[in-house]
Amino acid sequence: MKAVIQRVSGASVSIDDKIYSSINSGMLVLFCVEKNDTEDKIDWMSNKILSLRIFEDQEGKMNKSLTDVSGEILVVSQFTLAADCKKGTRPSFDSAENPDIAKEMYQKFVNKLAESKLTVKTGVFAAMMQVSLVNDGPVTFVLTK
Repeated sequence: MKAVIQRVSGASVSIDDKIYSSINSGMLVLFCVEKNDTEDKIDWMSNKILSLRIFEDQEGKMNKSLTDVSGEILVVSQFTLAADCKKGTRPSFDSAENPDIAKEMYQKFVNKLAESKLTVKTGVFAAMMQVSLVNDGPVTFVLTK
């Protein structure tokens, strides 16, 4: 399981040139399920995202979590995070989970984040999407479990 999280002052997902969902200040989460990922990884990943202190306090230090700042979350499925680019010039996606299983895990991940009572929005699983964001910082982290 992998996630790229970006602290944003705004982000949106468009499908067919129409905004599908958008958030204000918070996190854009690009989320990937790989083969052999388990539901306990969903718990770990969601808890880590909600509690990771990447928002600035009054002194300008990254000392506050998404929960502390009542930030919003935009979760976008991104199977390409499973890419293996070590050999050749064409990425291999062999480690990406079967789409049916990945979709179920993605939804469980979104539901787990929603338990926080923060605003959680999504893209559309497996859709061709255009993702726009204003990375605040820039602040970007890669999480793997």
